[in-house]
Amino acid sequence: MEIDIIFKIAGIGLVTWVINAVLKKADKDEIASFVSIAGLIIVLSIVLDMVGGLFDSIKAILRLY
Repeated sequence: MEIDIIFKIAGIGLVTWVINAVLKKADKDEIASFVSIAGLIIVLSIVLDMVGGLFDSIKAILRLY
C-alpha cells in the first residue's frame, strides 16, 4: 500500500511538471504558478491524510482515547 502512495505522489508531480512546462512555453506564467500550487496542495492533502492515519495508529497502539 505504501508504494502506491509513492507512485501517486510521483505521478502528480510529473503531471504538474509537464503542464507547468507547457504553460511556461506558451507564456502563461501566472497559470503555470497556479498549477504548481494546486499540485502542491493535492500532495499535501495526501501527506496530511497519511499523518492522520499515523497518529490514529499510535493512539491505538498506546491505547490513548
